[in-house]
Amino acid sequence: MRRVGLMCRVGAARGAGLTVLLLAGMASAAEDPGKATAPRMEFVPPRPGSYKLQKIQPVADALLLDTTGVDVKLSALTQGKITLLTFFYTYCVDPLGCPFAHATLASLRDRVTGDRALAGRVRFVGISLDPSHDTPAAIATYGKEFTIDPTFEWRFVTARRVPELLPVLDDFGQDVSVDMDENGRATRTLHHMLKMFLIDAQGEVREIYTLAFLQPQVMFNDIKTLALEAG
Repeated sequence: MRRVGLMCRVGAARGAGLTVLLLAGMASAAEDPGKATAPRMEFVPPRPGSYKLQKIQPVADALLLDTTGVDVKLSALTQGKITLLTFFYTYCVDPLGCPFAHATLASLRDRVTGDRALAGRVRFVGISLDPSHDTPAAIATYGKEFTIDPTFEWRFVTARRVPELLPVLDDFGQDVSVDMDENGRATRTLHHMLKMFLIDAQGEVREIYTLAFLQPQVMFNDIKTLALEAG
């Protein structure tokens, strides 16, 4: 299974160390400089169905919590529909981070709901990076802004504890770190590489988008391509 610069592998020493850092450092976030702007698309994306997205890896199952505090299997959120999954934390204020990601997703949701052929076939999922702060109640409040359309499934989930989140981060190769001060102590700034994972209805990751490639038209065409592939 492919790994991409993972800072939080689940080795005994590193996993335990990151648990301490996350619990100590995830309380609030500092705003990074820069204004969020969509990447300029200097090409015409191929039409849906004219290309094939390769299978990258299956999504490993995990037990998480939904906004009501009820256990939910990750497999229930990554199978049965085409899924676009990302990681977030509710107090992120980085203009190139979670706010930009969710604004991009909201725009993409509108495209999806406007296409009759995709009705009921697509969902979005957000997994919190900070279980110590992002309780089910916290993610429920956060998600209200994005779950206003009852016809579209947009789910927000968290974990009970940081150690239960680490295997999920490892499986997706999701980078996350906490800034350290000059004395080696965790600060209150959390960093993670913004990624979105496009998953087919069988639970296979088919595309990974980073900040430079969050182009709604390309992402929409990829979703349509998976829908056409499924028939």
